[in-house]
Amino acid sequence: MTSALALAPLVLEPRLTSAIWGGSTLVRDFGKPGDPTAKVGESWECFDENVVAEGAYAGRTLGELRARLGAALLGPLDAQRAFPLLTKFIDAHDALSVQVHPDDAYAQRVEGQPNGKTECWYVLDAEPGASIVLGWTRATSRAEYLERVAEGTLDELLRSVAVHPGDSFYLPAGTLHAIGRGIVIYETQQTSDLTYRIYDYGRLDAAGKPRELHVQKAADVLDYRAARGGALQHLTYELDGLRRTTLVAGHSFVVERVEAHGAASGLDLEGLPLVITTLDRAVELEAHGERTVLAPYRTAVVPAALDVVMLRAAAGEHARVLTASPAAGAHALPPRYARAGVPVGRSTDFLAQF
Repeated sequence: MTSALALAPLVLEPRLTSAIWGGSTLVRDFGKPGDPTAKVGESWECFDENVVAEGAYAGRTLGELRARLGAALLGPLDAQRAFPLLTKFIDAHDALSVQVHPDDAYAQRVEGQPNGKTECWYVLDAEPGASIVLGWTRATSRAEYLERVAEGTLDELLRSVAVHPGDSFYLPAGTLHAIGRGIVIYETQQTSDLTYRIYDYGRLDAAGKPRELHVQKAADVLDYRAARGGALQHLTYELDGLRRTTLVAGHSFVVERVEAHGAASGLDLEGLPLVITTLDRAVELEAHGERTVLAPYRTAVVPAALDVVMLRAAAGEHARVLTASPAAGAHALPPRYARAGVPVGRSTDFLAQF
């Protein structure tokens, strides 16, 4: 057994992936290791295969530590399953394909995988006029969808939504979507890479071939109802000396933006591991007397057994971090909001978005 005293926040090495639509932002501006002239699409920040960068567990993957640390890392979560969250930075230098992800039941039945993919986006940067595809302009059907794919007229039903820095979007499995060009986002999702590509603008891959489409599987899982939602309303509150903003409170994860200052203030882990990603300023993490400085745009996982992690902006500055907690974290929100004095009606309206 590993005692809580032997644990510390686990700083993770990012894992970069190239993409036909990627750019140079993640290497040039976010300090990710790689070739600034290459098309880097994503930096996987927290994933089962990410390697711990420093400390007692340096060189081990998060997946290896699941087996070794068990409940000390995960709390009540199943140590036999992959770490339940995958977080990443995405640089959409060009538009991503129009796509959809399956839900848990379809992933288990058809793909033999434990879960599908619900995700959310927090917009870090967006060029003027940037937009995303988010659902249908009106209700449609499987038959019409297949007919329009065959005719090449699917774009007539795609719903475009303008985006701005600071916006958040929630995309349950089954949601038709695509990130538009000129957008940098932070994505939190279920741990799955199941993606059914529907339309790819006729692009060719490095071998000069069209990328694979998954039209029939997409037809099985698409939500054909008219889309109405857009950027989410956020909920900001003060608790234990920290200003916190809940961005997304879905069934699979809770994502918040937390403001840190020169004085250390604590985040209660509420029995679960917590993913912390810095933005443009470094932040010091402290737990059980052990201190770790998390550089800008880096990620750490705080093991559940640490109970509380203290945040302090480096050099006494003001800094913001993004936090993500697994599914059970959603159940902690109403009592947390009550402790912070958030009116019940306000918290109820916020949570109704999910």
